[in-house]
Amino acid sequence: MTQATSPPAGITARAASLAVDDSLRFSADALAIARLSIYDCLAVAIAGAQEPVSRTVREMVRSEAGAPQASAFGLAQRIPARAAALLNGATAHALDYDDTHFDFVGHPSVAVMPAALAVAEQRQASGRALLEAFLTGVEVTCRVGGWLGRAHYNAGFHQTATSGAFGAAAAAARLLGLDAKQAAHALGLAATRASGLKCQFGTMAKPFHAGMAASTGVEAATLASLGFVARPDAIECAAGFAATHGAGQGCMDDPFAGLPETFRFVDVQHKFHACCHGTHPALEALKTLRARHGLQARDIGAITLAIAPQWLPVCCIAEPATGLEAKFSLSLTAAMVLAGVDTAALASFSDASCRVPALMELARRVGIRPDPAVADTACRATVVTTSGASLSCSVELGDPMPYATRATRLRGKVEALLGTQPAQALWDFVETLDTQPASDLYPRLHAWMAGDAA
Repeated sequence: MTQATSPPAGITARAASLAVDDSLRFSADALAIARLSIYDCLAVAIAGAQEPVSRTVREMVRSEAGAPQASAFGLAQRIPARAAALLNGATAHALDYDDTHFDFVGHPSVAVMPAALAVAEQRQASGRALLEAFLTGVEVTCRVGGWLGRAHYNAGFHQTATSGAFGAAAAAARLLGLDAKQAAHALGLAATRASGLKCQFGTMAKPFHAGMAASTGVEAATLASLGFVARPDAIECAAGFAATHGAGQGCMDDPFAGLPETFRFVDVQHKFHACCHGTHPALEALKTLRARHGLQARDIGAITLAIAPQWLPVCCIAEPATGLEAKFSLSLTAAMVLAGVDTAALASFSDASCRVPALMELARRVGIRPDPAVADTACRATVVTTSGASLSCSVELGDPMPYATRATRLRGKVEALLGTQPAQALWDFVETLDTQPASDLYPRLHAWMAGDAA
C-alpha cells in the first residue's frame, strides 16, 4: 500500500472495463480458487438456510413474490433476480463462515456469487459464463476495496457491503452483456446505493449486508441495461463515494496493476473456524500451543494475544450474551480453543456457550494487546502456565497454503456442515460447473438451493 495525496482518476471506468472485457484471460490457478470459493459459499448457504436472518428475509421475499427468474435458498418457487440476490447473500453470510479477503477486509464471495447466480439463471448463461462472471466480480471487489483502503474500513464501513456492491454490479454487468459505458453507469449507480456499517456486527444486520450488496449489483446492472444513466466516475470523483466514505488516505496508487497475469482474488482466505476471521490467527496460534504442549484449561494462568489494532472494535466483545456476539469475542473464542471446544462446529456458538462458567472464567484470563507491528492476518499468542512457563506461538494466515491442503480442509469443513454424501455431491457439482450447459446447471442448482438435492 502506498500513500496517495489524491485518488487516481478513472477507477470506475477501469472497473467497468475489467467487468466487460471479453478478452480477459482467466488463469487456471484463479479459476481453481474460484471453484473452491463457490463450493464454500454454496455449502455455508445451504447450512445457514434456517438461521433467523435467512428465515426472516425469505419470508419477506416470499410474501412479495414476483417474476420467477432465479432460485433462492429454502424456496421451492423461483423469485425475481434482485430478490434472490438479496436472500441468497444474507443466507450465505448468515453463519459468518464464508471466505474473507484482506486486501480490503471483507467477504467477497457472499456479495458477488448471489448476484452472479441470480442473473446467470435469469439469462440462462452457461456454467463457464457464471464462473467467469463470479471471478471477475470478486476481482473488482478486491481491487476497488483495496484502493478504498483501511481508512474506509476503519471509518466504520463494512467492506462486504460497500466494495461487495461494486463487485456484484461488475458480475451482473458481464452476464447482462453490457458495454463499458453501461457498466460504468451501473457502478456509478452502485456507488449511490452501497452501504453497510460495522456497528451492526453481532446482529442480523451484518449478514444482511451481503444480501444488500448482491441486490444492489443486480439492480444497478439491470437498470443500466435498460438505459439508466448515472455518474460514470462516482467512485472517485469529488464528493463521490471514496471522498464521502472515509477513503481519502491510504489508497493504492494503481489497484488494477498486474492483470491479467495476477488475480488478487487468489489470496482469499477460507474460514476453518465458525466465527469472525479477525479471531482466526489467535485461534490457530492457541490451537498449536495446546497441541504442542498438551495444555489443559487447568494449566493456564494467563493468555496474551498481540493483534492488529484495527480488530479491537470488530471482534473484541468482552462479555458476549448471544451466539452471534460470541463469534465476535476474541476472549471467549480463545477460551473455547484452550478448553477443547470445537470452534469449527456451528453448535459451539450458542447463547448457552456465553454462560458456561468454565469458559467465562478462562476468558477473563485473556489479555488483548494491540500492536501496530502485527499484520491484520497475524497474531502473537503467549500462554503463561500455572507452573510459570511462558509459551509463545506466532501465526500469519497470509502464508501460502497449498491448493491440495486448502481443498482437503474445505472438504472436511463442508462434510461437517452437510454430511459426507452431500459434501461429495456438491464437490462433484462445482468441479464440473464450467462444463455444464444451462439446461443441466439451473435445475441442479435449484434442487440444491430448494433443499431437494440428492
